[in-house]
Amino acid sequence: MNMYIGNLAFGVTEEELKELFSAYGEVASISLVKDRFSGQSKGFGFIEMPSNSEADKAIKALNKTMLKNRELKVNQAEVKKKDKKRRRPSY
Repeated sequence: MNMYIGNLAFGVTEEELKELFSAYGEVASISLVKDRFSGQSKGFGFIEMPSNSEADKAIKALNKTMLKNRELKVNQAEVKKKDKKRRRPSY
């Protein structure tokens, strides 16, 4: 299951998140979203856990908990649907 992790402190690292979420099961991948120009964290990211039951346990345990003085928002990530209709500019 892919999870959204929001309201992260800018200094949080992937290693810290892996350690935190590994207590609930296997972590397949972590992706912190960063500004492409400055490299600064945007304060959110995504964590993939192969087991849905372990991911559910992590969500229930970690949502609204504190990490580096910030209250985490942890929930299942929404699947982004691609728009099949491409709009053409009207001239």
